[in-house]
Formats: sequence, C-alpha cells, structure tokens
Amino acid sequence: MYILLALASLVVVGLVFIDAFEAMVLPRRVTRAYRPARAYYRSLWALWREVACRLFRGKRRETFLGVFGPLSMLLLFCLWAAALILAFGLLHWSLATPMDLSREEPLGPVAYLYFSGVTFFTLGFGDVAPIEPLGRFLAVAEAGIGFGFMAVIIGYLPVLSQAASQREITISLLDARAGSPPTAVEGLSRAARVGRIASIEPFLAEWERWAAQLLESHLSFPVLVYYRSQHDNQSWLAALTAVLDGCALFIAGVKHVNPYQAQLTFAMARHAMVDLALVLKVPPHEPEPPRLSPAGFLRLRERLAEAGLELEDGQAEQRFAELRAMYEPVAFGLAQRLMFTLPPILAEKRPIDNWQTSPWLGATPGIGDLPAVEGRDEHFR
Repeated sequence: MYILLALASLVVVGLVFIDAFEAMVLPRRVTRAYRPARAYYRSLWALWREVACRLFRGKRRETFLGVFGPLSMLLLFCLWAAALILAFGLLHWSLATPMDLSREEPLGPVAYLYFSGVTFFTLGFGDVAPIEPLGRFLAVAEAGIGFGFMAVIIGYLPVLSQAASQREITISLLDARAGSPPTAVEGLSRAARVGRIASIEPFLAEWERWAAQLLESHLSFPVLVYYRSQHDNQSWLAALTAVLDGCALFIAGVKHVNPYQAQLTFAMARHAMVDLALVLKVPPHEPEPPRLSPAGFLRLRERLAEAGLELEDGQAEQRFAELRAMYEPVAFGLAQRLMFTLPPILAEKRPIDNWQTSPWLGATPGIGDLPAVEGRDEHFR
C-alpha cells in the first residue's frame, strides 16, 4: 500500500507540473483530450453560470460574471499548490522519511504535511528537518519546485492583465465609431455621413491585426475569454461580431468600395472566432431569433442610403446571408456559453454611446453628425 501511495504521489506531482507548464509557459494550444486545467474551468464555469442565472440580474449579474476570470486563476494556483504539498507530504509519509523534531510529537501524516507546506513555501522554520539523504533530496526538490512555481505565477499574472488591456483598447475605439454596443450599420453610416468612408479601410486593417492578436493571446491563455470589458454593453465577442458584420456588408456589395481589405479582415476575424470555439469545445447554434429578417434588410438598405451608401442590386441580400452563415452560429454558441449578448446588425434606434453620458452631467452634445442622447452609463448604475 505504501508503494502504491508513493507512486500515486509521484504521478500527482508530474500531472501538476505538466498542467502548469502547459497553462502558463507553453505558448501553443494543447489538443490533448483531457487536461486538469480544462476540466477545472469547464466545471467551475458551469457552476458559476448556474449561480449567476439563478441569483443575479442586470448589473449585479455582470459584476458577478466579471469576477470569474481573475478569481478562477487564483483558485487554480491554490489548487496546484495544495496538490503539490499534499503529494510531497504523502510521499514522505509513504517512505517513512526520518525526521529530526525540535519537540516530542508523533511523526504522522499531519507532521509530514506540515513539513511539506513549510518546504514548498521555503519558510525554513527548522522545527522539522530530514536527517537522511533521500528525505533531504525530496526537500530540496520540493523547495525548488515551490520557488519556481511562485516565480512563474508572479510573472504570469502581469502577462494576462496586459493582454486583456491591449484587447480592450481597440474595443474602446468602437464606441464613437459604431455605438455602444457596436453595430455594423451604425459604424458605416457614421463614416459615410461625414464623407469619411475611405477611413474604414485602415480601420479594418487595424482590426485584422487585432483579430490576429486575439487569436494568438487567447489560444495561448484561454482564461482570457472569461475576462470581461469595463462596460456592460461591450465585449470582445460583440466587437468581433460587429466587425464581421461590417466586413460581410462590404463584401456583399457596397457600391464604389473596394472589398479587398474587408475580405482580409473577415478571414482573420472568422479564423479567430472559430478557433476559440474549438478550444472551448463550443458547438455552433443558429441564432434564435435570426439577427436580420428580410424586412430588417430593407431597413438596413434604407439606413445606408440615408447616409449616402448604396448596396449592389440583385444578390446583395443573399450574399450577405451566406457570409453571415459562416460565423453567426459560432458567435451565437460562444455567446450562450460565455453569457455575452451579441450586438444587432441594425439597431432599432440610435445607440447611446458611452462617451456621451455621465452620471453627474447628463448627456454630452454630439460631435458632428453623432447624435446627442440622454441616458446614463450602465457602468455607473
């Protein structure tokens, strides 16, 4: 039994070491079917979603969901550390490692766990110490693992925070350009009304790079998908979907516009969305109800015409529907899993931009053709 316990302890140490290496150090997606960290996140997020759906509404729910990403990382670190301490403590106990005790007390599992914890965190109290080569070797190995583990954690958390901040900077740029939440029709209309439709092309190029960075960072650190934006009406998924909507409109046939950059951005953005769904094992679902009805497409055409943009006649609606079918089911599946709200393609009324509102001064006058509206930022409610 003691031999089996020693082998099981070594297996636990190996599993934790490999899992932590793949999650925090390896900058490449791991395709293995079973991973402790993946099972941990799937189980904990399912429980978190259930609590959020049952106990919270509105702003309180968003706040509760926003805590999950950072808190889940801290809990995972604690679980890894606890597993290593437990494994090394049981390993010492199974091997009956001789110890020098500073006071008379039984040398049992509790004493070995205490010694393992003190060694892992390199406290060095000295009240329990190994007196034979094997015990000393295990103590040095555990201290080295604990020291390296804490060093990696200290370096890992700033990387996550920086990646999340870089993602949110570009999302914030959509506020004045496409509304809050962002919609494709609003973004195109605002640019066309002030004669700046040509500025869409470099903006889409920036979003092509943003989608590539999103793909790289979120595949390397999937926990970032749970990090939510500062404002309740913004999210990385809403921004990605709005950009795909805009690119699909360009490709479907906006007159007098070269769709080449839109095609590049569409390809990169869809690639990012699909790969993230594969990593999270989220199957696609058809949006219910559909995001754009035939009557809605007529209103879309009218809204663009008011801003000075015209769609190609004939197959524009069918082509737009075909392009949307390439990403909408994936986006809807991710939205359901992560409890995000997808933005509409065409808002029923002009959106309230976050920059236009203040809890103290009320509505701010619009700039140019941007509408000045009254309201309060959901972030302050």
